[in-house]
Amino acid sequence: MNDLIHSATYQDLLEQISDTYATGRSAAFAAANIQLLKTYWSVGRQIVEFEQGGKDRAEYGAGLIDRLSADLCFRHGRSFNRSNLVYMRLFYLRYSIGETPSHQLSWSHYVELLKLDDPLERGSYEQQATAERWSVAELKRQRASALFLRLAASKDKAGILDLARRGQAVSQPEDLLREPYVFEFKKIPEPWRVSETELEAALCQNLQQFLLELGKGFTFVGRQYRITVNNVHYKVDLVFYHRILRCFVLIDLKIGDVQHQDIGQMNLYLGYFAKEENTPDD
Repeated sequence: MNDLIHSATYQDLLEQISDTYATGRSAAFAAANIQLLKTYWSVGRQIVEFEQGGKDRAEYGAGLIDRLSADLCFRHGRSFNRSNLVYMRLFYLRYSIGETPSHQLSWSHYVELLKLDDPLERGSYEQQATAERWSVAELKRQRASALFLRLAASKDKAGILDLARRGQAVSQPEDLLREPYVFEFKKIPEPWRVSETELEAALCQNLQQFLLELGKGFTFVGRQYRITVNNVHYKVDLVFYHRILRCFVLIDLKIGDVQHQDIGQMNLYLGYFAKEENTPDD
């Protein structure tokens, strides 16, 4: 019996059952989320249609949400607190029947999105959160750091509309850039002057947030990446690879103003990577 349990055949069975369970649980969560979004949208529609029902509904006025919340919480629990009902109503108003919300996002994601009045900004964050599988916490952080405004600043009107419709599409080097980058997750007090080494260490200690702030497609290659040119050793502060554009991205951290020699040194680094590190498709 013990031989059977430890056989490759049994291990295969164990893995198959585990995979089946994980897939089924994920599908169940996804189905429950879809139904929850549909339900909350329908509740919002019922509230709006009641409000629009004519003078015989006027007696409820602004107190409708409060009364509904009290009665529904008594029947069904805290899911129908006043704040949630307000967002259900907004959910219906801001997502018409033809605008299907992404079922990959949770109700908590949509609560954050519904706080945005601008439909272009809201659409952009929705697309980005879906494409990059942001957690609710990451969505909050990107909103707080004004990601949409930073991306939109470099785009024309058509580009902004496309940003709202598809999110940030990375197809050329210019699409990588955000102006400025926001690294508030380092929790460095504003008056404190850090050295370049301290800044590098703080970014690497928060690598996950750093990658998310850099944008879609970045993978970390190395820190203080050593290269040798003409028998002289140099170290690049941070090296990344962008899997969509298929190129290396080199970062040299400077606290003060950039000098001409800094630009010359970066060009040296770029020349080395083009010659020694790039593959034929890079």
